[in-house]
Amino acid sequence: MRIATWNVNSITARLPRLLAWLESSGTDVLCLQEAKVAEDQFPTEQLRELGYEAAVHATGRWNGVAVLSRVGIEDVVKGLPGDPGFEGSVEPRAISATCGPLRVWSVYVPNGREVDHPHYAYKLQWFEALKAAVAGDASGSRPFAVMGDYNVAPTDDDVHDRAAFEGSTHVTPAERAALASLRETGLSDVVPRPLKYEHPFTYWDYRQLCFPKNRGMRIDLVYANQPFTKAVKDAYVDREERKGKGASDHAPVVVDLDV
Repeated sequence: MRIATWNVNSITARLPRLLAWLESSGTDVLCLQEAKVAEDQFPTEQLRELGYEAAVHATGRWNGVAVLSRVGIEDVVKGLPGDPGFEGSVEPRAISATCGPLRVWSVYVPNGREVDHPHYAYKLQWFEALKAAVAGDASGSRPFAVMGDYNVAPTDDDVHDRAAFEGSTHVTPAERAALASLRETGLSDVVPRPLKYEHPFTYWDYRQLCFPKNRGMRIDLVYANQPFTKAVKDAYVDREERKGKGASDHAPVVVDLDV
């Protein structure tokens, strides 16, 4: 079974690439982030023609998450219980579903913006809500994973230059402590192969030739429980999908399972 996570940075802008990638990659379950579209505008019919059902939590221009599956979708839950919201609004940043033998969450963790910004405090509060929401499944016997754009690089090796991020979000001790706390529920980091270069970065800014220079970060993560990690046969970053005109600034992270 092949599952993946991908921040597509607008499903409307990326739809031809997404459909082509689904056809060529043989992916059974795909967690999407940053759909940037209302639910009634999600390309459900185009995906159904390829054999995929879609569970979607999205409201419009920003954010938006989804789970696509060709092995069935059941028990869909939209959002997090206890979601703190930001400035009075609860954003569409999490959705969970059971797909065949697996249960997965697709998550788009708040960016945080700047360390002294209210969005940073919101990010840390959101992590607490996520931890509470996934704890039961994380300790269960069914293969389970929380996949998506975490907007945190777990270690200094997960950024191209630690000094370049000094004093900024994505690498702060508090954010990394939130990741560590999430892992304490029974989850492990499924680290993918990079396919090229030494580190498996998943995100490269569009600016300053970051992708050709491999000035990237590993912020798209697969956090999984023991039944899931025991079934992992391979994991890699599909760096090829970051190439070319019209690419997302994130690459898919792909995991092959023996389930």
